[in-house]
Amino acid sequence: MPLDIGMDASLFTLQDADELTVSLKDLKGKWVVLYFYPKDNTPGCTIEAIEFTRLRKEFQSKDAIVLGISKDSCGSHKTFIRSQKLSIRLLSDPDTKVMRGYGVWRKKTFMGKSFIGTVRTTFLVDPAGKIAKVWDDVKPKGHAQEVLTELQRQMK
Repeated sequence: MPLDIGMDASLFTLQDADELTVSLKDLKGKWVVLYFYPKDNTPGCTIEAIEFTRLRKEFQSKDAIVLGISKDSCGSHKTFIRSQKLSIRLLSDPDTKVMRGYGVWRKKTFMGKSFIGTVRTTFLVDPAGKIAKVWDDVKPKGHAQEVLTELQRQMK
């Protein structure tokens, strides 16, 4: 099961598409949207990434950073960003260590078959590093707006 509201967000250090290091501890004091997704350049993941990109300035105006995390390589992220004109940071978790720590690498069922993979999940992390909200088994369409609305509600 994923981490839950009120828990400390698990600290991590991963590389982005440009192979630059991103550490959650360095983002303390900011709101962080961590969205875990299965695979670059797939229909649902593309919808989600485009919607977060479209709302990036609104998140930034709230001092919030959006980070997408999948097990895809930095090179795959770079291609995905370029092909979809994304402006959000995508982080590579090739060994699924961070996904396991957040409880999103788990059993899934697709077309009647069970397997282990990334369950699309989003965490809103508050400036103190605590989980403020969790969306589990996310449907991509409209999700970025839902997260932005919740961020605005939390900031009141």
